[in-house]
Amino acid sequence: MTDKRIVLSTAGSQEQARKIAQALVERRLAACVNIVPGVESVYRWQDKVETSGEWLLVMKTTAGAFPALRQTLLELHSYEVPECLMLAVEDGDTAYLEWIGESVP
Repeated sequence: MTDKRIVLSTAGSQEQARKIAQALVERRLAACVNIVPGVESVYRWQDKVETSGEWLLVMKTTAGAFPALRQTLLELHSYEVPECLMLAVEDGDTAYLEWIGESVP
């Protein structure tokens, strides 16, 4: 197991996804954020099934940076309850994992 983490979230617009990604990388809370367009989400909200187009954010970070990343995401996000899921990275390419660690002190 490493201290590296993948964090998942979605955004309701490309502009919002870019704003969040830019802020997280500039603040050194994420080494990289992939913005994946064209995600269709089906979910239950306020006792109704909803469908919406979203942009998926895949953030590469560290366990230590996660609390600040989560707080920043919540501050910048327009959703009342934005997705924020942290997944542990068991292993990976050594050079790539080192790069994440150098990018997110």
